[in-house]
Amino acid sequence: QVQLVESGGGLVQAGGSLRLSCAVSGRTFSTYFMAWFRQAPGKEREFVASIKWSDGTTYYVNSMKGRFTISRDMAKNMVYLQMNSLKPEDTAVYYCASRSAEVVRYQYWGQGTQVTVSS
Repeated sequence: QVQLVESGGGLVQAGGSLRLSCAVSGRTFSTYFMAWFRQAPGKEREFVASIKWSDGTTYYVNSMKGRFTISRDMAKNMVYLQMNSLKPEDTAVYYCASRSAEVVRYQYWGQGTQVTVSS
């Protein structure tokens, strides 16, 4: 089992920045990919970014590339999402997720952290 705990959400004005953090614990040695997803009210959950735990290779959805940066600190077992130039449409609950190499879908999820961007 892997436990994920997000933090860092809050209320920010449009154009502002936030950094989300995800603390990873448990069977961290089995982690292959870490990712951030988000879900806005009335919408389906969507992929934001992912990072390969071993070598830090990153992937982004095109619409967020350049504004969002995913990173990890292997020594601290932490994953981050730096969000800049935030827009009201970025308002959502942001979730941290992880998966092992044996599966395709993300197996472990955090409880989510609310990000609200005011106009």
